[in-house]
Order: sequence, then C-alpha cells, then structure tokens
Amino acid sequence: MADHSSDAGDSSNDGDISSVMGFSGFGKKARTFDLEAMFEQTRRTAIERSQRALEERQKQEVEESSVSRPVSHTEKPSTSTSRKQEADSSSSSDSDSDVIGPPLPPQKEDDDDDDDFVGPPLPPGYKRSTADSDDDDDDDDEDDDNPVRKIPDTHEITLQHGTKTVSALALDPSGARLITGSYDYDVKFWDFAGMDGALHAFRSLQPCECHQIRSLQYSVTGDVILVVAGNSQAKVLDRDGFQVLECVKGDQYIVDMANTKGHTAMLNDGCWHPKIKEEFLTCSNDGTVRTWDLTSEKKHKSVFKPRSLQGKRVTPTCCTYSRDGKLIGAGCQDGTIQIWDRNLSVHTKFHCRQAHAPGSDTSCLAFSYDGVTLASRGGDDTLKTWDIRSFRKPLSVVSGLTSFFPMTDCCFSPDDKLLVTGTSVRKDEGNGKLLFFERQSLQKVYEIEVADTSVVRCLWHPKLNQIMVGTGNGLAKVYYDPVKSQRGAMLCVVKSKRKEKHAETLTQDYIITPHALPMFREARQRSTRKQLEKDRLDPLKSHKPEPPVSGPGRGGRVAAHGGTLSSFIVKNIALDKTDDSNPREAILRHAKEAAENPYWVAPAYKKTQPEPLFAEEEDEEEEVDKDQPEWKKRKI
Repeated sequence: MADHSSDAGDSSNDGDISSVMGFSGFGKKARTFDLEAMFEQTRRTAIERSQRALEERQKQEVEESSVSRPVSHTEKPSTSTSRKQEADSSSSSDSDSDVIGPPLPPQKEDDDDDDDFVGPPLPPGYKRSTADSDDDDDDDDEDDDNPVRKIPDTHEITLQHGTKTVSALALDPSGARLITGSYDYDVKFWDFAGMDGALHAFRSLQPCECHQIRSLQYSVTGDVILVVAGNSQAKVLDRDGFQVLECVKGDQYIVDMANTKGHTAMLNDGCWHPKIKEEFLTCSNDGTVRTWDLTSEKKHKSVFKPRSLQGKRVTPTCCTYSRDGKLIGAGCQDGTIQIWDRNLSVHTKFHCRQAHAPGSDTSCLAFSYDGVTLASRGGDDTLKTWDIRSFRKPLSVVSGLTSFFPMTDCCFSPDDKLLVTGTSVRKDEGNGKLLFFERQSLQKVYEIEVADTSVVRCLWHPKLNQIMVGTGNGLAKVYYDPVKSQRGAMLCVVKSKRKEKHAETLTQDYIITPHALPMFREARQRSTRKQLEKDRLDPLKSHKPEPPVSGPGRGGRVAAHGGTLSSFIVKNIALDKTDDSNPREAILRHAKEAAENPYWVAPAYKKTQPEPLFAEEEDEEEEVDKDQPEWKKRKI
C-alpha cells in the first residue's frame, strides 16, 4: 500500500509540474524497440511466405495435370479438397494478419511470378506484363549492341586556332583542358570551365620557335605536356606552358646512333608511357626510337633501331606504347610495323614486313583498350587492323581513305567497338569526313562531314564521351551530345559572352591622404565626368596647344622646314641630288660667265690693278731651290 501511495503521489507531482511548465508527458519513459527481434520476426515471415508460394505453385501444377486428363461431367470436387482450400485460405489470412508493415495493394489476378518479384508493389488493379518488360529489355539490349547510337554528334562547337593546319590535339585525363598545335608554330590552351561563349584560348605560345608542331600529349597524371616539333629536341611543359625539360641533342657526326645522347634529326612523333608518369617515347628521322626519363635530361634511357630486311637503317614515322606499357611499336617508311619488348631493345618481338606500301609514311599506330588489336593508318590510303598474337596478316583492311598529312591518325571508341579516322580532300573538291568503322569487320557504319577541308586529327575522350577533330584550315571542332556526354564543351556553351569593360581614365593622379590636415586634403572625386567638366573650365588644363612656328622661329622653337639658315642649307645644298659625272666641268661651267661679267673679285682691283699680274710658278720654285741646301732640294 505504501508503494501504491508513493506512486500516486509521484504521478500527482508530475501532473502539477507539467501543468506549471506548460507541457505534458513529463516523466514518461521513451518507447523502446527491440530491433533484433523485429528483424528476426520479419525474416521468419518472409520464409513462411516463400514456403506458402512454393506450395501453391506445386498445387497449381497438380491441378493443371489433372485438368489435362479427360474428366466426366458428373465428377465433382470432393469435400475434403474444398475443406483443405478453406483451411489454407484461413491460415493464409491469419498469417497475413501477423505481417508487420503496410498491407499489399489488392490485385486483379494473382500471378505466381509476382511472388518471386523483388521490388516495389504494383498499384491496385495492375497486372505485371511480361511482354512490356521484355520489350524494355530488348530496347536496352539493342542500345548496347548498336555502338552507333553512342556516337555523340548532335551538337558541335568550333574553336578557331588559326589559319594553318591543326596538326596536334591533346586532352588532359580529366577532360578539363584542351591544347592544340599547328603548322603556324603556336600551341594554344583552351579551358572548358573558364571559357565563355566567345570560345577564346586563354594562352598561346611558341615552345619550339619556328618549328611546326608534330605531336602533343598530356602525361598520365595530366601535370606535364610532351611537345614534339620539327626540330630534334622534344620539350616537356607544365600545365601553364612553362618549360620543365628539353631533351639533349645528339652528335650528328657519330655513325652509330646508339652512342649519341639524343636525336640528331627532325622528330616525327612522341607519346607518354601509360603507366609510368616520368617516361616518354620519341622517334626521329635519324632512324631511332628513344625512351626518355623526366628526371634525367642529359641522356636518353634506351634506344631502339628499326632495320629493313637487308639490315639497313629505316626511318620511323610514328611510335606508340601498348596499353599495358610493355610493348613499343613503330611504323616505318618502308611500310613495316616493328614492335619491341620495352626491356629488350635489340631484336623485335613482332615484325610485319609488308604491312603497308613501301615508301609510304605510316601516320598512326593505335592499340585497342583490351590490348589485343592494333590499328594502323598508312600513307597508302588504307586502314588496317592486326591481331598481335598472329601478326602476319591483317584482320581487316579498308582502302580509299585519302591522306595528305604525315600525322593523320585513328583511334578506338571508349567501348572498343568502333574505329575512327579522318579523310583528306583537296581544295574545293568536297568535304573532309570523320568515318566510323566496326572494329571486327571494318565496315563503315557512320560518317560525319566535318568541313570543306581535310580532317587531320581525331580524339575520342573516354571520360567526357566527346570527339575532338583538327582540320586543315586551322579549326578544332568538338562534337558532343547533351544526353550522352558530360562536362567538357557543355560547360562553356551555356555561358554568355562577357561584355568588354572600357576603363575610365582619370585626367590626373588622385593621391589619397587620409591623415592630412583639412586644409591640405583634396576634395574627393565623385565621378570622372564631373572632373572632366571642371578641367574643361580650367584655362590652364584646357589650354589649346600652340600651332607650329611659321617663319624664322622664336622662343627657341624651330620653324618650319627651310625657315632657318641651317635648314635652308640642308634643303638646297646638302640634299641637292643633281649628279654631275665630271666634277671639274661642274666647277668650270661658270668660268666663262665670271670672266665676262666679273662681280666678286675683279671690281675691287679695277682701279689699282686693271690688268691682273700673276707670278710665274717655275721661277719661284727655282729660287726656292737655290736658297735651300743640297739635301733639301727637290729631286726631279
């Protein structure tokens, strides 16, 4: 009884406190849930439902088998079976009442497949149609099987690099920056996130002075750029265009190119190692393919020397790494494709002697993403695919692909199902095209007419799913699809062009002196327009400049040309361009006039000496000789 009375007192005290403080429920314990018990009950309920669904399916199969037998019209279901069904229905209703959670919506027809379906419940009165789901699956499968639908070509933007051929393109791994190189020696940087609708490059430089840019590529990490130009020294720049490394030049008088520290002739191509961020590869007209290390700039890392069938030196025109970085491939001028193991530089691992026509420059080698297929773009207007495991014959060949440039390239699509390359055209003879081929059979499945000029470079970025194209008239085009692509060109298209801000110039320097005395403080300038109006009223600031002096000049100012004596002399005598071939005749042409009409010397001696008397030079010389000693006399 004491406990009950104390409880009653506590409850009354709680009620008084809650009424005073203005809230209810003071002193009640929070409701607790046993989560483990709830999970266990849910699991058991799910097991029971799956068992019940299995029993109903077995029962339906039995009924279908009984229906298939011939049944007499007088036959009726037994009462025991009906009772069993009623018992099952009652048990199912009881089990349903024990289910925790919101009830399932009623359905018109029960389907055995619905019990196995995992996902949100269907709305009431709707029956899941297997045909609809099958159609959706078929559409998805068609999209997956048809790689043409993944080509992003619904929209395009045009970047104006210059007027000459865009010979190099590169995107960093993240797809934020694009760099373009051209025959006009310029390398331009384009930042998609920082560009507006005007599509202007934020930086332009000439890293190799007066040498055409042959190849550009970002490293794996995207922090440095490899620049290969028409000289013999490749350069490495950072993201802002400042030089990090310049390869050393070799000694051109050494016969064995393996004994020189670097290339001695024009470079043709170069690329970064796909796994090692400090290593890159270059090939040159000196007949070597060299690997370099970013940390050591005094010498190359290793040398590969392609050779012909007779063992003579062959010029490599393009080079590349395999996707895993273990193989190094080079296309040569004699039409061969030679592949070495990266760690063994003496003998080739794979060698195809007649890959392309001899004497044609193989412009590009590209490995597929799975590393099995090699694509080669030849100077003989062909595109071929090769299986590295059997390198004697090409898998497929496409001919008639015109190429006028030694850097016309090809690339694989991100899903590895398509192969892309460009074609060249002469001026006013059609449009350059970007062609898409199926990888296995090299059947043309799609094409894009780019412009009325050649398509030189093409690049399909896997992260952005956008295609970059370099053309022969100085344009770089970017193709994208707002649905299938992301970032990249879509960032700068939505931005409007910035308005040019005209800087307002002040008429005089404004000096701010916050701690000066009030008598020395200058009035604060409210606006430039008012200050200009005040200066216009000031006679000193708005004084008209003095006109040029006409006449002899005054106040130290020089007059017009020819006004002073010196300028007159310069104008009439020093600048006299009369050319007399004989200077003696030019002097004596006035002698006759001076003798007939004397003006300067003769009138002064007219009274005292009307007839001039001149001394005889010979007599004077003889007298001088007589007075002089023997050793001073003139010898005649």
